[in-house]
Amino acid sequence: MRLYCAAKLELCENSSVRPALLPVLGCHVVHQCRTERQYVQLQGKKQTLPEHMAGDMAVKLLALNGLFPVYKPKGPTSAQVVAQLKGALLKEAGLKEYAKKRKQTLKIGHGGTLDSSASGVLDHITKDDLEGALKSFTGNIMQVPPLFSALKRDGKRLSNLLRDGAEVEAKPARPVTVYQLSLRDFQPPLFTLDVECGGGFYVRSLVNDLGKELKTCASVKELVRTKQGPFTLEDHMLKEEDWNISRIAQALQEYDPLLPVEPGNKRLRAEPADNTVASGE
Repeated sequence: MRLYCAAKLELCENSSVRPALLPVLGCHVVHQCRTERQYVQLQGKKQTLPEHMAGDMAVKLLALNGLFPVYKPKGPTSAQVVAQLKGALLKEAGLKEYAKKRKQTLKIGHGGTLDSSASGVLDHITKDDLEGALKSFTGNIMQVPPLFSALKRDGKRLSNLLRDGAEVEAKPARPVTVYQLSLRDFQPPLFTLDVECGGGFYVRSLVNDLGKELKTCASVKELVRTKQGPFTLEDHMLKEEDWNISRIAQALQEYDPLLPVEPGNKRLRAEPADNTVASGE
């Protein structure tokens, strides 16, 4: 699956400048990452709906199953957006969440965690320098993931371990793919890139490596995912005002044909409805 993003970046003279960890939405670098798109999946086991939960909207909500994109604004984490979405849908259906974590009235998950931002100053890098350096970062390349990331060690995110003061070693370089990489805008010390990349790619690592290639440092100031797989930010993202059962049911029906039928994606395709109700457990 390809990710498309647009990233606004800064070059800096001081290599000790550390990027601040700012929340970002799904994918804007053409992967634009500071307003993000997020995949959300509704899924559950089929079972009979208890009598006290048998309202029309409850039945409709718990019968939904599939994958759809939502718009994640700046600020909240991906998990917080999922929680807000889940709360809004349960409230509309007149349902309450189970107290126990392992038994859920409605099961919603997300894919495509995002991260972002930083700053600095420099004035001697030219547009030609930058465009020349970009050629080294296209195709199949090796990339070291950033320390502040969602990657885990012993079941804990590296970013959380660092916040707790633990010593964390960088993960080894791994292969990633950059299909297209171009300079959209250059206004020193800011520049904007368009990136089309494969999964597992970190824009922050790209920008850090790009700074080193130019014998300076660079950091991500803003990142927005504009496309992920068949979904685009402009055409498919469900904003908060559309977080209701009817709109999501419509989106699931509209977007299901867009999903590829591949071995790894088969279970993401919606199944034909029957007389039972899907309830996450």
